[in-house]
Amino acid sequence: MKTIAISQSNYIPWKGYFDLINSVDELVLYDDMQYTRRDWRNRNLIKTASGLHWLTIPVEVKGKFFQKINETRISDPAWTAKHWQTIAGSYARAPYFPEYRSRLETLYAESVSSSLSEINLRFLTALCDWLGICTKLRSSSEFDLASERSERLLAICQQAGASVYYSGPSAREYLNEALFAAAGIEIVWMDYTGYPTYRQLHGDFEHGVSVIDLILNEGPRAPHFMKSFKPAASAP
Repeated sequence: MKTIAISQSNYIPWKGYFDLINSVDELVLYDDMQYTRRDWRNRNLIKTASGLHWLTIPVEVKGKFFQKINETRISDPAWTAKHWQTIAGSYARAPYFPEYRSRLETLYAESVSSSLSEINLRFLTALCDWLGICTKLRSSSEFDLASERSERLLAICQQAGASVYYSGPSAREYLNEALFAAAGIEIVWMDYTGYPTYRQLHGDFEHGVSVIDLILNEGPRAPHFMKSFKPAASAP
């Protein structure tokens, strides 16, 4: 039984995104979809002494023209140094910042691509490695896609040989469940509620921040605070 998830790539996403990845055999990055402004594709939240802060990768936008995520180019290469400096300043007192400092600084320093999709994939790959996630990451450009939304997702599942499709709960608004049932593919809906809290700097606890916050505060114990690692978290 092969499991699959399909999601647009995000920049340093929150822990729930990595729970989705860890729940399946393969994640297909759906980056031939339209790039949307002020979304998670090129930005995410961290905590700072001044409150929540957006780390945003500056990109070129073609106005009203259709622009795919994998066609989106980064407009200012200085973003890497700015983001790293902000993270270093905000998490210098986090318990595991010293342990991850070098690898995180190197990750930013070596992220020189002008492609948003390539940058997102680079960070997703590194963060999965740090969390112990071995799920295969693929691109939707590898598949022959249909025109209608649900049919496109179903086509990816079928071509990937999947029998179970994991989806975020927001897709309930548009996903044609009957279409998947007719094709013999089960849909499993992710549940992003009920996460435990962990040690966190800078005021009231916030769940919806980048997974970097969890990693720098809890280090190797980070999976204990993620739902897909529940069996491992219960071990002594």
